[in-house]
Amino acid sequence: MTDLFARRHTYLRISISEKCSLRCVYCMPEGGVDLTPSAELLTVDEIERLVRLFALAGVTKVRLTGGEPTIRRDLPDIVKRISSVPGIRDVGITSNGLVLAGNGKLRALRDNGLTLLNLSLDTLDPERFVQLTRRKGHERVMAAIDEALALGYAPVKVNVVVMKGVNDDELASFVELTRRKNINVRFIEYMPFDGNVWSDEKMVRWKDMAGEIKKRGYALERLDDGYGEVAKNYRVPGFVGSVSFITSMTSAFCGECNRVRLMADGNIKVCLFGNNEVSLRDAIREGASDEDLLAVMSAAVDRKKKAHAGMDILHTLKNRPMVKIGG
Repeated sequence: MTDLFARRHTYLRISISEKCSLRCVYCMPEGGVDLTPSAELLTVDEIERLVRLFALAGVTKVRLTGGEPTIRRDLPDIVKRISSVPGIRDVGITSNGLVLAGNGKLRALRDNGLTLLNLSLDTLDPERFVQLTRRKGHERVMAAIDEALALGYAPVKVNVVVMKGVNDDELASFVELTRRKNINVRFIEYMPFDGNVWSDEKMVRWKDMAGEIKKRGYALERLDDGYGEVAKNYRVPGFVGSVSFITSMTSAFCGECNRVRLMADGNIKVCLFGNNEVSLRDAIREGASDEDLLAVMSAAVDRKKKAHAGMDILHTLKNRPMVKIGG
């Protein structure tokens, strides 16, 4: 799938649930969201069929998101089916980690073909964790990180949404996690979505994050970024892990964007910040052939814009809450 700007789309992100066990302030509106009825969500068979078609069109990497993907009891089966699709080289999940440690779930996912793991953790303070997520569970996320490392995930990626006056005082503490553990801490600029009350005053620019880390005595050595990489990657010399900055707001990476999103209700979304969607679920349930579905997918990619709107405009545009798009 190559768009009109010669960008090849090799990375598919699939939200498999709109439900989440946390209520993170930047993701879930305080009043919650209206969930799509279960009958209108993609089934496992539909997910597998679409992944096979995306693979035929050039996709090699799939990430399962939510909501929270571990809410799906059939997650191991979904991972197994996707990892068995010809052409798919990597299958990952982005999870809050609450239920992954100490019960064999993470090992089962690995044994079924899960090769990549991102865990969301916005604070190292258990009390602040409750404030940010409106739930308890900090120690369980930390345990999931350690278990993932023990199972051989290298690196374990830890996503940190940085908000001014909320958790930006923990940058150095997160960097310290990379001293002896193969963790890639990914500091993410706070992004606007429906219901998260975004403002420029709450956002910490990545250059300011990097500057604060250097002020705290940590040298940052630049690493190579692969094509389509959404982060600017660094490491502290001598540390085992690495540090990255996801700069969606102040230094967009649209020119090398290689990803497309499939949401839990079956809508395809070619830009995180775009509001153009088309339903593959409806096409499947109306009897579309594989050729018909490939044509719908191709047409959606062809409509992808050269770049998303600037920071000053994004927060004014209508978009779904992040929990319904997929992290």
